[in-house]
Amino acid sequence: MTQEPMTLYKLIVLYMLDRVTFPLTRAQIDAFILEKEYTNYLTLQQAIGELHDIHLISSKTVHNRTQLMLTEEGRSTLDFFRNNIPEPIKKEINVYLKENSIALRNEVSVTGQYYRTTGGSYQTLLSAMERGEALMELKLTVPDEKTAASICDHWQKKNEDIYALLMKELF
Repeated sequence: MTQEPMTLYKLIVLYMLDRVTFPLTRAQIDAFILEKEYTNYLTLQQAIGELHDIHLISSKTVHNRTQLMLTEEGRSTLDFFRNNIPEPIKKEINVYLKENSIALRNEVSVTGQYYRTTGGSYQTLLSAMERGEALMELKLTVPDEKTAASICDHWQKKNEDIYALLMKELF
């Protein structure tokens, strides 16, 4: 079945969002679609914008990242048009998401930021989310910015180990 390319790009975005249990960032969707050379950046941004305008996806900005989520209207639309996505494209999406799900989830679900307090120290705000709910939130006050930045970097890499350790020690 021949279809308009823009429709296919929109269906790909909807399909990707349907296949995960967490939001994807614009950058994550861009990376996959542009790497596969399905379309160019400007056309992809137009497709995402149109999906947002007609409420098939929603977005929120968290820590300077735009996270995209499938709405119920989007899910219904995808269910109706799912067969219009070629099977090889579905397979590429499924393989990509399976191979990268932990990294993709961590990128949107695990955040670490810091700020300077009025007393001159730095406070880190570390969080891990799952299905839109906080699994863990942790605040640490440290004496300098270098330490705060290091904690945030390590949090991105070691959050699962830290969570497991806390669960083991607390339960």
